[in-house]
Amino acid sequence: MTRPITAGVDGTGESLAALNWAAREAVRQGLPLRVVHAWRFQAYDTVDAGDAATQERWVRESVAGAVDEVAARHPGLRVTGDALQGDAVETLVEVAGEAEMLVLGSRGHGRIMGFLVGSVGQQVIVDAPSPVVLVRAEDKPSGEVDGREVVVGQQGDPEDSAAALGFAFRTAAARGATVRAVRAWTLPPVFAYSPGSLRLMDEAGGLEPYEQQALAAALAPWRERYPDVHVVEHVEMGSAGQVLLSVAGTAQLMVVGRRARRTAVGARIGSVAHGVLHHADCPVAVVPQS
Repeated sequence: MTRPITAGVDGTGESLAALNWAAREAVRQGLPLRVVHAWRFQAYDTVDAGDAATQERWVRESVAGAVDEVAARHPGLRVTGDALQGDAVETLVEVAGEAEMLVLGSRGHGRIMGFLVGSVGQQVIVDAPSPVVLVRAEDKPSGEVDGREVVVGQQGDPEDSAAALGFAFRTAAARGATVRAVRAWTLPPVFAYSPGSLRLMDEAGGLEPYEQQALAAALAPWRERYPDVHVVEHVEMGSAGQVLLSVAGTAQLMVVGRRARRTAVGARIGSVAHGVLHHADCPVAVVPQS
């Protein structure tokens, strides 16, 4: 069964931008598009918001309108819509498990403020079993052309970033875009050195050549699988978040891996994904690592 690209909508401008991004991506990848509105009845003391049946009708009409508009804009695209009653986070996480990716909107506030990622979006990113793409309200199709790259962060061993690299290469292949694979490195503390690591770095000719070889090894299987995708290998000293953001201006999409960290106050994504989500100008895909 073909898994769709799913867009979460709620009638806001940012969710409509996410829907349009998802529709274009579905056309490029030859996948169906599913439009989902997760809602729960809310009664208001001061606003005539109708009863549950009335609110459900409004939601269903909104979803149907969004489906019709997208279908008219993209003839031939298979589009379905669902109004699903329930907790927004639980519902979106569930539909993400049935999707190739889940696309959500995020209100942008410019380079200083960055993304406003609401509590629902943050929790969905943490718990979703498939990639989640955050799209700014100001996103335009023009940002997907003009030589802009799909930028992806790589760290650790090849398997550590395999899911993010795979997502980046598939997306770039569908767009005819270049992949810029970024590996950031810093000088390790003295106690982090071991005889094995020192030997490997010595054989590579130093720290930076060692990092370059590590990136090349991680990219090798994806270059072989996608031979037509042009790749730029980017190795730079610095923190991963800062290095990724330094090249965000050339990106049509930023791809980062995610390993959720459970704490006493709830689950959190890593600092790299958090920083990129809040400060990159382009859409950001957060890919769960296996």
